[in-house]
Amino acid sequence: MKKCLKAGYFKLKKCVSRISSVKGEYAVGTIPKWPERLTAQPPRSTLLKNIADVYDADTRRWLRRVAHYKNSLNIKLGTPAVRNVMDMNAFFGGFAAALKSDPVWVMNVVPSRKPSTLDVIFDRGLIGVYHDWCEPFSTYPRSYDLIHVTSIESLIKDPASGKNRCNLIDLMVEIDRMLRPEGTVIVRDTPEVIDKVARVAHAVRWKPTIYDKEPESQGREKILVATKTFWTL
Repeated sequence: MKKCLKAGYFKLKKCVSRISSVKGEYAVGTIPKWPERLTAQPPRSTLLKNIADVYDADTRRWLRRVAHYKNSLNIKLGTPAVRNVMDMNAFFGGFAAALKSDPVWVMNVVPSRKPSTLDVIFDRGLIGVYHDWCEPFSTYPRSYDLIHVTSIESLIKDPASGKNRCNLIDLMVEIDRMLRPEGTVIVRDTPEVIDKVARVAHAVRWKPTIYDKEPESQGREKILVATKTFWTL
């Protein structure tokens, strides 16, 4: 049984399914082969109440969203310009799964204070880590061509108190550090949060554009797409 480590202050936790020769409910032999396993329900998604329905809905939602990104927002997904991708709030890895036909490598990050879904990400055949976004993320030796984040303010809030544990500006400076020059940032959040993000984006010399959500979406979200520029004096 392999183990994985949450970012800081957490004990090791089992997060990879057992091999089929070992008795147990999480046998790898029950997981479909690639690429079917990417969209099939992972065995562990059925162990909790309503998780299976949430998983299916999340998979369909991200197929619609990624299609909107490519068709309406002029994002270079599916081209050689985007190879290294990060999803900062990955949940079940639906964003990465929707990119299965693209020549990309996706780091799925599950915030350490959110529900532990890294096991489902691994069962889909994806890669990922736990991380506390109030701390630096180890990026050596790579930077990212595209960084995607939904609900960016939730990454800095304490779920119990609802108070910010760190600052949105600090988080966006960390994103800027991880992103290569001329790389792309996609942020989905409420209009109020997107306005805050846009102000900081200008301060760190990104070129942001704000778009409406895809027509099928029922939420209040806006989408900010920004390009990191080369700094000149």
